[in-house]
Amino acid sequence: MRGCDSGEARPTKRVPKVQCGKAANLSGKRTEEKHRLAGVRVIFAHREVVLIAFLMDRGAKTPRSMFVFRGRNSVCALRAQKERSQMSMFASVEAVLYPVVCRINEYLSNYILVFLLIGTGLYFSVRTRFVQVRCFGEGMRAVFGEFNMQGGRQKGGLSSFQALTTAIAAQVGTGNIIGACGAILLGGPGAIFWMWIIAFFGMATIYAEAVLAQETRRVAEDGSVSGGPVYYIKRAFPGRFGTFLAGFFAVALILALGFMGCMVQSNSIGETCAAAFGVPSWAVGIVVAVLAAVVFLGGIQRIAGVTEKLVPIMAALYLLGGLVVLVCRVRYLPEAVGMIFRYAFVPNAIIGGSLGYALKMAVSQGVKRGLFSNEAGMGSTPHAHAMAKVKHPHEQGVVAMTGVFIDTFVVLTMTALVVISTLYAGNGILSAGAAEGVSKANMAQLAFGTVLGSRAGSMFVAVCLLFFAFSTILSWNFFGRLNVSWLLGEKALGVYSVLAIGFIFLGSCLSNDLVWELADLFNQLMVLPNVLALVTLGGLVAAACRRK
Repeated sequence: MRGCDSGEARPTKRVPKVQCGKAANLSGKRTEEKHRLAGVRVIFAHREVVLIAFLMDRGAKTPRSMFVFRGRNSVCALRAQKERSQMSMFASVEAVLYPVVCRINEYLSNYILVFLLIGTGLYFSVRTRFVQVRCFGEGMRAVFGEFNMQGGRQKGGLSSFQALTTAIAAQVGTGNIIGACGAILLGGPGAIFWMWIIAFFGMATIYAEAVLAQETRRVAEDGSVSGGPVYYIKRAFPGRFGTFLAGFFAVALILALGFMGCMVQSNSIGETCAAAFGVPSWAVGIVVAVLAAVVFLGGIQRIAGVTEKLVPIMAALYLLGGLVVLVCRVRYLPEAVGMIFRYAFVPNAIIGGSLGYALKMAVSQGVKRGLFSNEAGMGSTPHAHAMAKVKHPHEQGVVAMTGVFIDTFVVLTMTALVVISTLYAGNGILSAGAAEGVSKANMAQLAFGTVLGSRAGSMFVAVCLLFFAFSTILSWNFFGRLNVSWLLGEKALGVYSVLAIGFIFLGSCLSNDLVWELADLFNQLMVLPNVLALVTLGGLVAAACRRK
């Protein structure tokens, strides 16, 4: 790195044999692993500024390499940072924030969420005598018996089908494409097996969420309906503690879905559209923000009207394209399915490292991405199910289960089979593990491109993701509105809407990794008060299941 007028960037003595502007490998060994920017530290000393940027391997606790830049005054150093390192304001924030968020998520997903979600799902499976098996057919008949794309306005609520499509719109989104790809890339194909496990037990959990949302919902004199986790949390814990937990949940949901979650969706739309059509991500973010604002203004009836039409169309389009790929790669399907089960228990064979570390990665990725995908236990979809007009809470409970099934066992599994059969099976480019130039953001496009052609595959995924992510933005904004209204009153909704639209645009400007980690953080924080209330009211759920 060349100097400037008042000083120059040069390596410090703490990092020997470092060429200016280049990374020093602290281990002294050559490595081909991908690194991430883990932190930036600026030190002022005797009219000098030292900018130290650490590079770390994913999962590592100590830096493998670092960049060190020095200048004789702050102006020189900051100019060197801008002109030569090309670190934008967003990148600087990410460099500081990213490792902190990653560390918190590591503990939540690896040590808390796994046991909490599986334990809660197992608990309700036993209490309801495995309602996800006994009443699966009942739920499917209820859904497809009400299938109607004509919709219509509902006075004081939604139809059961509208509630389901609003919930599925929230569930089926970026997590089913980018999330699934990320789980496979970091945890191996076996991560899909653990996503299935989470989904199976999650069907019982979401049954409980829908039942309690119906049991505790409020109907105003004008016929308007309100309900969701804040109501059954206060039912479970009367007094100040319940108020605190409900408030904590409301704040976490607003941040997770209204802001951070929408950033993930717009980020994924921007990146895939940029790759497919060459349009800048920020420009895509503006268009998505404007379209979302138009729908937001129409309230829940317009959101429900859009989702009940958009969800069936987008699901059918994506599944049709996936079937075309699988038909062309049919000879690799047995190998792909075998990989899912084999690498669920011996993931180190494909992602490297020790068996213990690899297995932890496979399970944690399955749990984390499974939660983001089907949302069972997170407390988001009960807001939609609370508004459904049904005769008995059990009826909406079994309908809610089908949402998890469609999300994970149909849509997400389609993504997994397409990716694994094209990129992993048959000596695919990822058959030996991670490959240069392949990321979770472009895996699906590469997979579909192997059959449809690079250009067509990229465009197909971009269009499907646009539908998926946009419908999720609509539903998540609605869930956020309900909690803002409960927490701060109707007057705060205008400010919330403006901020939400701003975050949609912001998501298209930030890096993929940071927005995903932020969304994961607040998603996981939502789980804690939600499952505490669910388990506390387990007797009410079991009684509703018996009375059906």
